[in-house]
Amino acid sequence: MRALLLVDLQNDFMPGGALAVSEGDQVVAAANRLLARNPLAFASQDWHPAGHGSFASSHPGKKPFDVIDLHGLEQTLWPDHCIQDTPGAEFHKDLHAAKITQVVRKGTDPAVDSYSAFFDNAERRRTELDQVLRSRDVDELAVMGLATDFCVRATVLDARKLGYRVLLAVDGCRAIQDPAAALREMSLAGAEIVSSDQLTSM
Repeated sequence: MRALLLVDLQNDFMPGGALAVSEGDQVVAAANRLLARNPLAFASQDWHPAGHGSFASSHPGKKPFDVIDLHGLEQTLWPDHCIQDTPGAEFHKDLHAAKITQVVRKGTDPAVDSYSAFFDNAERRRTELDQVLRSRDVDELAVMGLATDFCVRATVLDARKLGYRVLLAVDGCRAIQDPAAALREMSLAGAEIVSSDQLTSM
């Protein structure tokens, strides 16, 4: 069974947001088309506590996009974003969020970042996503969202490690930097790179 997985379609990742992804808002229409075709749909939501360890503001003298060691992991520092119960953490207003079956929150541990919708970056904790998918006999995921080179990449690679077939709707993704390396890595891991139009006919 196939499920749709939308990655982090939140205001802070949209143009004008705290950690804006260029043209991030342009994927919302594709998400809505896929939501209309996929009755089983999940969405990840970055849900950071204030003062999260991945925020540059939590490290005096550091600035966004500096790289540090955070409890043994290499960590890119970000502007404060997707803080719990703030407008920036909400889904884009045009997303048909009522069609989402379940929202999976990540990034709640202040000591470790969480790009993937399945695990934190240290793989110390997992979200409920894998368990819920298996309980519904899902073995195939259609994935899209933000950003290609961070949270989408990590989610797709973890999904492949967990044994899911992954169909990545590439036109439904946007990157912070050049997406080419991330797309190659996901493809080498066995993800199938398709368009949202192809997904609607598969």
